[in-house]
Amino acid sequence: MTKHATQIESVKATEVNTQADLLIRYLLQVGVDYIFGVPGGAIEPLYDAIGRNLRRSFDPESFESAETSLLPVRRRNRPQQIQSVVARHEAGAAFMADGYARETGKIGVCCATTGPGATNLLTGVAAAYADHIPMLVITGQTALSNFGRGGFQESSSDAIDIVGMFEHCTRYNSLVSHPDQLEGKLYKALLHAFRLPRGPVHLSIPMDVFKASCARGTDLYPIGHLFRRSKTVSAESYQALLSKVNQDKKRVLFIGSGCKDAMDALIAFAEHTNTPIVTTPSGKGLINNYHPLYRGVFGFAGHESAHRTLQDKGLELIMAVGTSLGEMSTGGWDTAILNSRLVHLSATEEDFDYSPMACLHVLGDLQTLFNGLLKDLPAVTKKVAIVAESVAKAGNSLPTGLSFLREEALSSDAVPLKPQRVMQELMRQLPDETRFIVDAGNVLAWATHYLMLNSANLHRTSFGFGAMGWAIGAAVGTALGSGNKPVVCITGDGSYLMSGQEISVAVAEHLPVLFIVLNDQALGMVKHGQRMTGAESIGYTLPVVDFAQIARAQGAKAYTIRTVEDFEQLEWTELLVAAGPTLLDIQIDPEEVPPMNARVKTLRKTGGGSDIWMP
Repeated sequence: MTKHATQIESVKATEVNTQADLLIRYLLQVGVDYIFGVPGGAIEPLYDAIGRNLRRSFDPESFESAETSLLPVRRRNRPQQIQSVVARHEAGAAFMADGYARETGKIGVCCATTGPGATNLLTGVAAAYADHIPMLVITGQTALSNFGRGGFQESSSDAIDIVGMFEHCTRYNSLVSHPDQLEGKLYKALLHAFRLPRGPVHLSIPMDVFKASCARGTDLYPIGHLFRRSKTVSAESYQALLSKVNQDKKRVLFIGSGCKDAMDALIAFAEHTNTPIVTTPSGKGLINNYHPLYRGVFGFAGHESAHRTLQDKGLELIMAVGTSLGEMSTGGWDTAILNSRLVHLSATEEDFDYSPMACLHVLGDLQTLFNGLLKDLPAVTKKVAIVAESVAKAGNSLPTGLSFLREEALSSDAVPLKPQRVMQELMRQLPDETRFIVDAGNVLAWATHYLMLNSANLHRTSFGFGAMGWAIGAAVGTALGSGNKPVVCITGDGSYLMSGQEISVAVAEHLPVLFIVLNDQALGMVKHGQRMTGAESIGYTLPVVDFAQIARAQGAKAYTIRTVEDFEQLEWTELLVAAGPTLLDIQIDPEEVPPMNARVKTLRKTGGGSDIWMP
């Protein structure tokens, strides 16, 4: 029998129907394409179900030769399949699910086996929780009959209690203690993942529950419609808002990451009323940075133009929208934003926990709120241009409404390279549809302050928890969901040493992700933070590492960049359509100080309220 015939016969083999198969069928119903994880004993029944689903949708005509059958299944665009993407570390799997969810709007799914597999997921799950990313986390568990018997990697409540560990970083968290519970708990978990505030949900599923037979066939309960968000808003709250906006003519919009689904209405409102826009650091990516009403970031790595806008003595109203007003968004709780001029609007009630000083709180769907204001408020006599400024891809073109620190460094040819110049080269060389996934550390400050994009929702960060290495996995998940759009990961040498092994996933999946490593041979934020706060100078030095050589050893293309001329020799277009990832090991000036004074102010514990602008 030929190899192809054997494969076809295997498809026709009698199939079992387990609770794990039921779980896969529900995930298919809600549009899940990938499960990110690392296999292991207790989670193996889930991987068996993934494999059975792949064989059920097997198309013999797709096998043209033994060689093509070895290509990744996703390259053949098969319908109704869930693919397994094997991470190198479970935290990387969670980061990938996070990136995939942000790119597609679907739920990200990650899994791990019991014991250390589950604990390794925790950092990635906590990052998703802090950033309100919908994620289904599935962990294997010791068989129910073996609870409390000291089994290998036991994670029940009698041992290393995994469910207890996930309690404070999930929106729903439960042990499935009987096969008949799985369908109902999965349904409840998926609802909680998308219910505001969104976030990760966790199911701990014992191995024998996974394997238990399932009487249900394909007649699943329809659940996709339950994820649609309500568009309602309190009539009383809306009238109070309308009265306030009518009364206070000079206003500013302060936009956070919770505005993603309402940006069209927000921008239309700003243009209709000629209202300037300031964003939080995490909200920056939601707006075309070249829009004529945009004044920049307030808070961490912010712009003086944003601070100046909020400090305008004639300003009557600050409309904070879709932000929880935490430390990074408010420059260490600066009274420039936290004062009685504040009106706080959010679709998530938890966001109001830190704004008791606001003169009005409005809870409701943001798109509905601003569409209402558009209808009920008169337009200003002098309207702004609806079309934003175009971005010149050459020279030193920056948004004219923003002010920057050390702007001259953007055009510097100095060696080592200035990080500002690196940001300028990325803006100049990469196409408008590029997704920029930015890691924690110094790179977060450089990109927040200097990386200006003229496309919305393409600059993504994980400000909530600030996990180093997040961007490396998230870039892989983004690339799998992006439909072949360019994806660039900007990370530092410290973060890459934590999670750089995930580049081999991009190699295995043939993903043309461009990994940018800013290499200053240090934990840069630690180093500069110690200097700026007067702390002891200790523990920040990293060894000299040839990241390009390591990447090549893992199967990626790689280049070492030391000068501007090295940038000019790159074939950028080819890098973005390659059959796999490319890494640029960029040697940057280790003494260039990042724009992080607002964070330093908090570390010094001087509190908020300073009138001195500190980015």
